[in-house]
Amino acid sequence: MKSELMAWVVLSASVVSEVAGTVALRYSSGFTKLLPTALAGFCYVVAIWLMAVAMRQLEMGLTYAVWAASGTAAIALVGIAFYGEPTSALKLVGLSLVVLGVVLLNLGAKA
Repeated sequence: MKSELMAWVVLSASVVSEVAGTVALRYSSGFTKLLPTALAGFCYVVAIWLMAVAMRQLEMGLTYAVWAASGTAAIALVGIAFYGEPTSALKLVGLSLVVLGVVLLNLGAKA
């Protein structure tokens, strides 16, 4: 990979793949439905592979923290927006803290 910017693009694609896998997992009915189960597995494999590719340019700790936190925040927002999962001020504060933590890790990596 030639640039750090490209690594961030690849990491973003990894997060999208992980979120798609988690949504597919919801439809797998505990791994009893073949197509959503296979899709979830495929998405998770792609997500891990893309994260590994991004690590060629980015620090391991930062990469994993961004991947995990971004995926967590994104899937929580997907649940709220599309699946009617409940939200509260406390939940939104928690999501904000997850995002803030990733921002601080990113700033710390550049210091």
